Amino acid sequence: MTITANSQLPNIFPQNLESINSKADRLLPTLGAELVYTQDGTGRYLSFYWQKTDLLGFNPERIATECNAEEVFIPVDQAAYLERVHRILTSLVPERCQCWFKCDRNLFELELAICPMIPPLGTNATTVLVTGRLLQVKVNTQEVNVAINPQHQIDLELRSQKHQKLVNKITRNIRRTLDLDVIWQQTVDSLGKALQLERCIICPYQPTSSKVRVIAEYHQPERPSMLGLEIDVNTEPAFAQALATLEPVVMEVPGYNLCPQQKILVVATCYQDQANALIAINLPDECHPLTDGELELATEVADQLGTAIAHATLYKELEAARQKAEEASRLKSEFLANVSHEIRTPLNGMIGFLKLILDGMVDDVDETNQFLEEAHELSLHLLTVINDILDIAKIEAGKMELVCAPVKLDELFADVENFMCPQAAVKNLSFRMQLPPTSDDIIVQGNYQRLLQVMLNLTGNAIKFTHEGGITVSADIVVHKGKFPEQQFPGMVRVRVADTGIGVSLDQQDKLFQLFSQVDGSRTRQYGGTGLGLAISQKLVEAMGGEVHFYSLGEGLGSTVTFTVPLYQQPVMLSSTDNVSGECC
Repeated sequence: MTITANSQLPNIFPQNLESINSKADRLLPTLGAELVYTQDGTGRYLSFYWQKTDLLGFNPERIATECNAEEVFIPVDQAAYLERVHRILTSLVPERCQCWFKCDRNLFELELAICPMIPPLGTNATTVLVTGRLLQVKVNTQEVNVAINPQHQIDLELRSQKHQKLVNKITRNIRRTLDLDVIWQQTVDSLGKALQLERCIICPYQPTSSKVRVIAEYHQPERPSMLGLEIDVNTEPAFAQALATLEPVVMEVPGYNLCPQQKILVVATCYQDQANALIAINLPDECHPLTDGELELATEVADQLGTAIAHATLYKELEAARQKAEEASRLKSEFLANVSHEIRTPLNGMIGFLKLILDGMVDDVDETNQFLEEAHELSLHLLTVINDILDIAKIEAGKMELVCAPVKLDELFADVENFMCPQAAVKNLSFRMQLPPTSDDIIVQGNYQRLLQVMLNLTGNAIKFTHEGGITVSADIVVHKGKFPEQQFPGMVRVRVADTGIGVSLDQQDKLFQLFSQVDGSRTRQYGGTGLGLAISQKLVEAMGGEVHFYSLGEGLGSTVTFTVPLYQQPVMLSSTDNVSGECC
């Protein structure tokens, strides 16, 4: 049979909704299913049939005819259910699922098959046919649990699933980076946004300190920020308990410092049973009591975060160590370049003068003697450089052994004056040495040769870096009892070397005592030296029980270096007008 446009087709589709419902009500029981109903895309029941009438306590036909507006029989997770219905109406593909429904105070777990009712061509599907069966029922009886509302049980289950997904999300995020700042901020943002928290903070924790600082925070706009706030753990009982037990702590305290709602959840993040941070969450008063499962999830978040913090911290420490090693390697390379220059320069001069003499290129005995004196001076300089290198090698190897004995300070000062005064005179600098006024000798406990080496180093540097003005070397007595090593001393002598030289900028002064480092590498060739003088002096003074300090107000403002050495016996002091001093140039 051929159907033409003018053919008269029988009216096989119902003309109105009442006709559909009427036909469905008659057909549903004949389908052989335990549960059958039809719905539109909004979830409104068009027809309903269920063999388990006794479980509802009323005629199930009322669900479609009278109870639609009252939401008597609805899915627990209605949003997810309606999303599935819309997907089926759009794709026209049936789906099977298991879903919890609630009716009054009872819960029903159903296995459902949801099929779209295929519409005429050119129209959209608006109705689904659902068949299903009952899997289990939870009613509010003593057999199940009279203390917990069955609906609340399902809500708790859904919350648990939601929190588990949140844990997985946080874990994935923090495993993607080793940047601590990113880890902390991603964690509080994920927790705060997903759980719609009033506030969530993280504080790194060090066992050596009783205070923690808020390093990352999520908070609602109306709440004031706590970022950067320092918190004393001893004054916050929830913090202290979380650190002591390494378990989540929920605490309600009137007037609680950190939580206006007077309720807070605190959990310590751990790595190898050592706390390394604290997470604190404000809980609103209307919040349901946290279940054991939720507390376990909080612990899982803390464990994951604690491990991530430990790994990121270790990576940061390794990166700092790598950079430090690279810097040390660079400094040693620069040091070797400087030392090679310091060794080659006097050595080349010695070779040159001696070669002239050996080749008979000198005119007379006076010139020969002059060349020999120059070669001798250069050899002494070379010896000083080599001695510095050997000294620092011994110090680094821990083989620097000093024999200390009583040393007269005036004899030490006299030798320094004899060595350094001529050098200052060459540069037209004043050179002044000053001792405190005493009626007897000032005697210190130390190694004479090493003390002389220290003073020559310090005064030599002062002369080298001073172009006008002068150098003053002075001493004073600090009376306080000291013990080193296993020997009692009545006090210390502080020796001060002050100059009017080029000075050192404040930001560069920390480099002065570093091995293989000079304040400015570009000045090495200009002034000479290995850059080891202050470092060697510091090590030698510390080995004799003293300390070395450097002071300068900045470039062009001169410098002062002081060191202390134990006083062997306390001298009798005179008035300050009787100072023993001298100026040689």
